[in-house]
Amino acid sequence: MRKISTRLVRSGALLLGSSVLCTSGAALAQEAAIEDDRDIVVTASKREQNLQDVPLAITAIGTERLDELQVKEFQDVIKFLPSVTIQTAGPGFAQVYFRGVASGENANHSASLPTVGTYLDEMPITTIQGALDIHAYDLARVEALAGPQGTLYGASSMAGTIRLITNQPDTSGTYGSAGLELNSVAKGGVGGVAEGFVNAALSEKAALRLVGWYRRDAGYIDNIAGSRTYATSGITQSNADLVEKDYNDVDTYGARLALGIELDDDWTIRPNLMGQIQKANGSFAQERSTAVSGKLQTVQYNPERGDDKWIQAAMTIEGKIGSWDLTVTGGHMRRKTETESDYSDYAYFYDALYGYGAYFTDNNGNPVNPNQYIQGIDRYKRSFGEIRVASPADARIRFIGGLFWQRQSHNIEQNYIIDGIGDAITVTGTDSNIWLTKQLRIDRDYAAFGEISFDITDKLTLTGGGRVYKFDNSLVGFFGYSAGYSSRTGEAACFAPTIVAGSPCTNLDKSTSDTDFIHKLSLNYKVNDDVMIYGTWSRGFRPGGINRRGTLEPYGPDTLDNYEFGWKTSFGPVRFNGAVYQEDWNNIQLSFLGANGLTEIRNAGIARIRGIEADLNYRAGGFTLNLGASYNDATIRRDFCRIANDSFDCTINPPGQTNALLAPAGSRLPVTAKFKGNAIARYEFPIGGMDGHIQFAVNHIGKRRSDLRPFENDVVGNFKAYTTADISVGVKGEGWDAELFATNLFNSNGVINSAVQCAESICGDPNGVSSTGGVFYDNIIRPRLIGIKVSKDF
Repeated sequence: MRKISTRLVRSGALLLGSSVLCTSGAALAQEAAIEDDRDIVVTASKREQNLQDVPLAITAIGTERLDELQVKEFQDVIKFLPSVTIQTAGPGFAQVYFRGVASGENANHSASLPTVGTYLDEMPITTIQGALDIHAYDLARVEALAGPQGTLYGASSMAGTIRLITNQPDTSGTYGSAGLELNSVAKGGVGGVAEGFVNAALSEKAALRLVGWYRRDAGYIDNIAGSRTYATSGITQSNADLVEKDYNDVDTYGARLALGIELDDDWTIRPNLMGQIQKANGSFAQERSTAVSGKLQTVQYNPERGDDKWIQAAMTIEGKIGSWDLTVTGGHMRRKTETESDYSDYAYFYDALYGYGAYFTDNNGNPVNPNQYIQGIDRYKRSFGEIRVASPADARIRFIGGLFWQRQSHNIEQNYIIDGIGDAITVTGTDSNIWLTKQLRIDRDYAAFGEISFDITDKLTLTGGGRVYKFDNSLVGFFGYSAGYSSRTGEAACFAPTIVAGSPCTNLDKSTSDTDFIHKLSLNYKVNDDVMIYGTWSRGFRPGGINRRGTLEPYGPDTLDNYEFGWKTSFGPVRFNGAVYQEDWNNIQLSFLGANGLTEIRNAGIARIRGIEADLNYRAGGFTLNLGASYNDATIRRDFCRIANDSFDCTINPPGQTNALLAPAGSRLPVTAKFKGNAIARYEFPIGGMDGHIQFAVNHIGKRRSDLRPFENDVVGNFKAYTTADISVGVKGEGWDAELFATNLFNSNGVINSAVQCAESICGDPNGVSSTGGVFYDNIIRPRLIGIKVSKDF
């Protein structure tokens, strides 16, 4: 590939824990031209800085290294971020966690925002459903900022921030690249990738960059034959028409168009447009039940799919006013997801336990098949704007600060359908809904932020920062049954006519807002040119929101206080960087399923995370070695009560309510392992006038709890530890390269998420399923993938 002339860094660099491991090869990205691989420039502090001079724990992976590590999607890059954990139910439904800050959120559409902020260039793209599953191609780098980033990045960057930085148009010339990949997944189908970009210099002052991609991920879950008979009606249901091998295939395609215009030596304009469509079929979980005979199997009785479409437009204007830098940026994003989900397990077990099927009849009073499925449509809109100024970077006193605004809306539609039910029990205005959720959620954020750095001496620098913020969030609409099915909820609980189009009436209309301040204080000392140490005290926050159950109060914001000591060192060919930290999580937004399966969120207690993250990098000749690891001891400090109180006494019952102990003090936080680590070894060598390489990578994730609450954790079970290994060999010639690779070489069946569908009070056991228990589903990592890929530059 061609080098970009403006602000160049090694795209082959793997920057773990603020360290750098570079490989030979073409250099790509948009930072200041360098003579040495050590001079990596990042923009984590919203100004260009050498990575080793930033007193933050930063992990970054550049363009070429992303390709070398076979990174194609969000989940792939998380493997190589030691402080980051991912939990997903399928494409487009990923939740990301830093340093163990996870309470087991169920990511319900009306629940808490994520604890980690995700940015695409300058634009925040975090949604309640999860991070956008962007195909990882033509990215300058991925930056992962561990710990609270609230002063500069605001709401939902409470535990950390992930930034996806795209390659920008280059005025130096016209060039491009195209690549093809063919792969096969173990016990599954055949997939592949086609991708490419063209960079066109329109003039000496303007350039355009067009990027496109198509990826097919082969399926590996089999939907096998099954049948069940509903106890109340005696109706037998079969899935014969849905039986299919490898039925969870995914097609992803998208494009990006970026324009760069240099108005003069000081001012630039960079508009861009990016969009992607992802069509996923089937379920991404293997079933744990007596109905299946092995792994990678499930028995589903209704179609399952997910279509995820999004488009994002943004513009950044950069210039100078005197010696100060001015940045004005803004953007708009729209996302639409359409899903179909099998809900028949709930229907079956509720019928077996409570005889619910007797209530489901047609207009003539005859029983209908109680089979239930969900059709969902979620529409997101997000707009933001930010203006900031930065003083000269070489001044003894430096300032960066600005104003921020964003508004995000989520139009929620969830149709729970039983075909053929009578009009009396059908939600008004629907064809055959037993339940409808139709709501509009709006989250608004306003902030003023700033940081000041003062060089006390040539070696000692003090930085202080703050952010004054206001959030104003609302939730309005309808959820529930028809008046003919329930005399207390749903339509029977409506107090106003229709506000949200598509709903029969309104039984929810609430808002919550708050204004507060968060801070950051950091002191860093440059021992010499190769050694820096720093200490940081910072705070992050997550906005409060609305409980859709009308009897519950809105939940308030939670905060994370971070106390961190870190170091960045270089000793010849060796780099050793790391940080130790304590994080105190206060007023935790704990979400769980309450009565009728409705999500409830309570500010229920405090937790403490103590940990260490470190990496060791070595380079000599053509050999590079990178070792990265993190250890987190994350526990709650007080009893978690269903209804919190100042004394953390779960025996205190508020008027008209019953309290309960959900988790005792000392319980480990779920989802994140105590230990996570990886090792990457690469050797490059000349071969017949070309450059050859061989690379081996190992990743390990320790045992994790599935739920904070002991009873629920015992039901679903712990996530077992697992280890994966990747290997690749290849050659690179003049303007082309070819590579043979394998990921998950030893075909690990690692579990990253689990769920159970059961009746409300009885869920069987985690090792099997009784006739009146439940069905357990484990979302697993992709099995072994073997592939070959080639690319050609032009």
